[in-house]
Amino acid sequence: MGSRIMQLTGIHHLTAITADAPGNNRFYTQTLGLRRVKKTVNQDDTSAYHLFFADGAGSPGTDITFFDWPAPPERRGTNAITRTGMRVAESSLDYWADRLGGSIVTLDGRPTLDTEDPEGQRLRLVAAPHPAGQPWDRSPVPAEHQIHGLGPITISVHDLGPTEAVLTQVMNMRKVRDYASPDGSGHVHVFEMGEGGAASELHVAVQPELPQARQGAGGVHHVAFRVPDQAALTEWTQRVGRFRVPNSGEVERFYFRSLYFREPGGNLFELATDGPGFDVDEPHETMGEALSLPPFLEGKRDRIEAGLKPLA
Repeated sequence: MGSRIMQLTGIHHLTAITADAPGNNRFYTQTLGLRRVKKTVNQDDTSAYHLFFADGAGSPGTDITFFDWPAPPERRGTNAITRTGMRVAESSLDYWADRLGGSIVTLDGRPTLDTEDPEGQRLRLVAAPHPAGQPWDRSPVPAEHQIHGLGPITISVHDLGPTEAVLTQVMNMRKVRDYASPDGSGHVHVFEMGEGGAASELHVAVQPELPQARQGAGGVHHVAFRVPDQAALTEWTQRVGRFRVPNSGEVERFYFRSLYFREPGGNLFELATDGPGFDVDEPHETMGEALSLPPFLEGKRDRIEAGLKPLA
């Protein structure tokens, strides 16, 4: 590798938990106007949907995904992924305030609008459109107001030091600034990857006074960061191993390849490749409409489909 510094290139996706797949599908497609780019199942629990919502092309860095589990509501607290940023044009925030309610405020130098989905999933619309997403021509949201992609993502920890060490020393993120927490509870520390900007930022709130969070519906399962390809992921797998960070080893997810590990605060991180993408097994024009299964589950399709509830 020589003196080259390995770089993650931004947020890849975020995976959260719903206990209401039909309502979840309705909110993210009809209210937020995202495209459902993949309807599949949790590869480790085939009784549960895994739904992917993204821009019109299913671009890396644009998708929020959900496991459908019959879970009680999340108990909010620290050591959790607490808010998902979604980037829009600054001129669109008034549209979204009218559509969702709430007030536009300036946070970390950017106009923002905080909202929640019907299960309490915490979202933040951020005026930071770069990089631009691909509009979806069947979205109920006009193209100029559609969501461009994810970022920044906010996590909460009780102690910054160990988390910062992993972010900067293992993951090569750069600590660039901090700002006052909007609830006045302390400071949020901003770490960036790659070229920087909202699509490449992880915000770390230090909140030792909060109780330990408990995952559930309306909460987040993990956040994933982008690596360009399989070769880069293998380099990252070797690097994480050299730092003796317990990890999953490389996992084939069919639409991308992944590596999982936890940062010291307990938050689950994933490194995921940009490809091959969601159209690897179905036409781009109709991806997300029918149930897709990776090849190793295709032989169980009848049993899997029988156990899933209708989304409509």
